[in-house]
Amino acid sequence: MSSPTPKKRSKSKHNSYSSSSASQSSLSAIIEPPQSLFPSKGEFLRLIAVLAIASAVALSCNFVATFFSSTSKPFCDTNLDPIDSFSDACEPCPSNGECYEGKLECIYGYRRHGKLCIEDRDINETAKKLFEWVEAGLCEAYAQLMCYGTGTIWVRENDVWNDLDEHKLMQNVRSDHTTYVYTKRRAMETIAKLLETRINLHGLQEFKCPDAQAEYYKPVTCRIRELVSKHALIIVPVFAALIGCAVLFWKVRQRRYLSARAEELYNQVCDMLEENALRSKSMDGGGESWVVASWLRDHLLLPRERKDPQLWKKVEELVQDDSRVDRYPKLVKGESKVVWEWQVEGSLSSAGRRKREERVEVKSDEGISTSLNQSGQTLKAEPKALIF
Repeated sequence: MSSPTPKKRSKSKHNSYSSSSASQSSLSAIIEPPQSLFPSKGEFLRLIAVLAIASAVALSCNFVATFFSSTSKPFCDTNLDPIDSFSDACEPCPSNGECYEGKLECIYGYRRHGKLCIEDRDINETAKKLFEWVEAGLCEAYAQLMCYGTGTIWVRENDVWNDLDEHKLMQNVRSDHTTYVYTKRRAMETIAKLLETRINLHGLQEFKCPDAQAEYYKPVTCRIRELVSKHALIIVPVFAALIGCAVLFWKVRQRRYLSARAEELYNQVCDMLEENALRSKSMDGGGESWVVASWLRDHLLLPRERKDPQLWKKVEELVQDDSRVDRYPKLVKGESKVVWEWQVEGSLSSAGRRKREERVEVKSDEGISTSLNQSGQTLKAEPKALIF
């Protein structure tokens, strides 16, 4: 009797365990959504494509409907009450346009662009060029007045209006009188807007170039003069210092040139006097041992050097300091001349001394000695051509 009781108890435990697991599975099924609730990746992409196509179709239809509805609307008449012009039955008439019986006509100088009236580009360009031409003329005249005191400042409106006829651009539109007058009127509006204006005593409008703009039309000479006058306290001393330095440099250079040239001529004079004295001695009194100083001067100096008395004066000073040369007046062909004579007796040979100097220079610089030998040969050759 005791054995059946435990069997019943085990069965009840198994039933309780299965019932608890079933309740838990049903609870999880309620909490977790089924997998068929969300679309797959392919279905999601197809959904996006359908929505995009539908949106594009809707926008296209809306655009077409708006376009046809807007174009189909007539324009409100220009003389219509402004309150009625904002009604949905008609389009408001744009600025610079005239509307009558639902049609739009742009005023002259404007052209239609959709539902608007925009300015004509060709007329605007012509008017702009006319304004620049008038501005340049007024500014140049004003600049001349500021610089030189001659010119005009204010110009009457009627004169400017008549001057526009002389421009070559107006010759191209003269055939169309309406375009011709409108272009001039647009140019005058720009001139009145950008230039200075006033009303004179006769009640007429006058134009003037702005002062700041006239500065750009001043000539270069005028700007330089104004710059100098404005900074005179700085420019004048600097300019004077530059001129002084230039003059000083030129004088120093000229003095050095005269000294070098005088020494060169002095050496030539000594060589010529020495050779002339030796030649006269070898001829046993057949030739004169002296030479007229003025003849030497005209023979040695270049034509342009004869105009500078300082050069030969320096040569005379060097000869005067040389004790080997005698200077004395002599009557030559009936005229009193100053002659120079080389003292052969007891004097050192200048040619021999110069050769010794050349040999010393050869040892120091072979190239320089070669040039000196050539110059010595030239100097010796020149006196032979002179016959006294």
